[in-house]
Amino acid sequence: MKLIVQIPCFNEEKTLPQTVADIPRDIPGIDTVEVLIIDDGSSDKTVQVAADIGVDHIIENAHNLGLARTFARGMEECLKRGADIIVNTDGDNQYMGADIADLVQPVVEGRAELVVGNRNTHRVEHFSPLKKLLQKLGSRVVRNLSGVQVGDAVSGFRAITREAALRINIVSSFSYTTEMLIQAGKKQFSVSEVPVRTNAKTRDSRLFRSIPQFITQQLATMLRMYVMYRPLRFFFGLGALLSIAGFLPVLRFLYFYVTSGGAGHIQSLVLGGVLMLMGFASFIVALVADIINFNRQLIEVTLEKVRRLELTGGDD
Repeated sequence: MKLIVQIPCFNEEKTLPQTVADIPRDIPGIDTVEVLIIDDGSSDKTVQVAADIGVDHIIENAHNLGLARTFARGMEECLKRGADIIVNTDGDNQYMGADIADLVQPVVEGRAELVVGNRNTHRVEHFSPLKKLLQKLGSRVVRNLSGVQVGDAVSGFRAITREAALRINIVSSFSYTTEMLIQAGKKQFSVSEVPVRTNAKTRDSRLFRSIPQFITQQLATMLRMYVMYRPLRFFFGLGALLSIAGFLPVLRFLYFYVTSGGAGHIQSLVLGGVLMLMGFASFIVALVADIINFNRQLIEVTLEKVRRLELTGGDD
């Protein structure tokens, strides 16, 4: 069984050597452990450092594509190189490489297709109280949207089987963490989590410039994924809310029309009519979006088959 540890990198020349050195090369149940880095257009010596320390595979983006796209490319490259299990970790040495053995154990034992490393963020000393609160709230939202019970939804330390990786399609350009979990839940992956340790902070996050930006981007990703996989529920619920909101002012107009002739209350009728029309339009969108959702599922099945053919040279 081959394990490939992929490390998305952007200007990680200082932290990459220790990150790679901490990756265990002898793990129970694993025959081969290899390391692959995906350099996301670094302006420092990340690629040269990776070559000097003996990284097995080095992939370079021509320019900076962002974490999510770099992660997705790394998954594809790991599959091409015959990985049975793919582990993702960060190039800033946030996660303890020694915990990879624990991370892959549920996969090796056949108990999980996706394993997330839970940092128990409430115990991480260098996380601010605000960050801990946001991690807790965000993970709760992801659990509700995905149905996947994980305590650290934005942890990038995770292991995935080859079969599950073939079915994951990352479309976000910001971050893959929450999107991957929502897809895993909707595609009914068996998901587990294990407690992992973190190292001391080496640098500030480069994924986002500010907390408000991070929250906005993550909420947009969650909403996009939920609408993509549950369009009928989302738009039907929206249509129901608009219809009820429109019915109330219409009912108000009818009351005054019956009791006092309706003089001066035509605005209620107009407002109610507009809201009910919007609700009806949302119902139509729900039906169309649901049909599109089924077509998306067929496209994903086709994409999975194409991937398998490409990886086997057409022999499968």
